[in-house]
Order: sequence, then C-alpha cells, then structure tokens
Amino acid sequence: MNGQAKILEPRRLYQQIADQIRELIDSGEFLAGARLPAERELAQRLGVSRPSLREALIALEIDGSVEIRMGSGVYVSSEPAQSPARTKSLGESPSELMQARAALEGTTIVLAASRIDAAALETLRATLDAMRSEIEVGRKPLDQDRQFHVIIAEQSGNSVLARLVGDLFDERHSPISAQFRVKFEDKDTWIFALQEHEAILSALEAKDPLLAQAAMHSHLDSSRRRWVEN
Repeated sequence: MNGQAKILEPRRLYQQIADQIRELIDSGEFLAGARLPAERELAQRLGVSRPSLREALIALEIDGSVEIRMGSGVYVSSEPAQSPARTKSLGESPSELMQARAALEGTTIVLAASRIDAAALETLRATLDAMRSEIEVGRKPLDQDRQFHVIIAEQSGNSVLARLVGDLFDERHSPISAQFRVKFEDKDTWIFALQEHEAILSALEAKDPLLAQAAMHSHLDSSRRRWVEN
C-alpha cells in the first residue's frame, strides 16, 4: 500500500440486485436452462421495484448469466459464462438517468424559453424534420435527438447546463442503456418521441416557459416509462 486509501466505486442498486440473483443461481435454486419466476413475483421476493429488477436482469444478460426471451420470460443460461461474483458497473441506472434528465432539463428549458431566438427555433425545426426522415427509413435518430436537447440547453445561456445535458444524454451509450435500447426501442416508440418533441417546440415557439417545462417533463417521463418500464 502506498499509504493512500483505496477508493471504492459505489455499488449501484442494479448491481446489488444482480448479485442476489446470481447467488440464487449459484446455489442451485435456479437451475441452468430454468425459467426465473415472473418479474412481479421475483421483485416481491427480493423486495425491489420492477424497474430496478429489470435493470439487474439486463446486467445479468450482458454478462451471460441469463437469457431474456421477449414474450416468454427470463431463463438461466444453459452454459453460464464464467462471471465474477460481484456484478461490474455497466453505466448509470437507466431509471435514475431519466429522473436526472427530467430534473435538469425541466429547469434548463424554462431559462431557454424566455430567450430562444428565431435562428435556434429554425434549427430545432430542421432537427425534427431530420428526425422524422430517420424514423421513416427505420433508423434510430439518436444524433438528432441529442441535438434537439442540447440546442435547447444552449439557449439557456448557461454553458455548464448545456454541457451537463449533453453528458447525461451520452450516458445512453453505456452498456446497460444500450441494451435497453436494443430491447425496448422501435419505430413506434420513436414516433411517440417525435410527437412529444413537437409539443416541446410548439411551447418554445410560443415563448411559454411553463408550457415548455410541462412538455419537457411529459416527454422525459413518457420516455422513461417506454424505455425502463416497458
């Protein structure tokens, strides 16, 4: 030791829950190839919320311990991968990430609504047009989505807020968030998101801070429910 205390990374809730499930698998309670209890039942047994349980199951799927079969259930892998006893960090909790974005962007848009200029509104409109085009051809418009939210944050006049909004959005590329996108995002979810972006832009065009804030909160809450609680 060099005299400096080792800094331990805080354990996120989904890591702790994943560890509990892996212990049940390792103890033989859930055998290889067996289907885990239904999500509601397993959440009650572990004393956790279903969104947190879902994050834990996604983490276990990433490390090869379980297989999630949409419409069928979650199964212990027939040939479980050799994984550590403690689940490693795969990024921020998607549920907590969306809560943080709602808190931050709900404040940022109030500042932006009172000072946004015509050029920024025009850019936001072009961004939504590009988003619509991407959706129509079956692509996920992540770049346009990010641009839309960052432009609004930049219009707040606070560069720190703009940077934080971009940083939180970029967390969607973490392993756990990326896996949620694979499983729970499709063309329909993006169509809903586009409609919500349109409502945000309409409120900004009206320069109505409270309406803009309500539209942003509605969008991010709906996104959280589609993405995490699907």
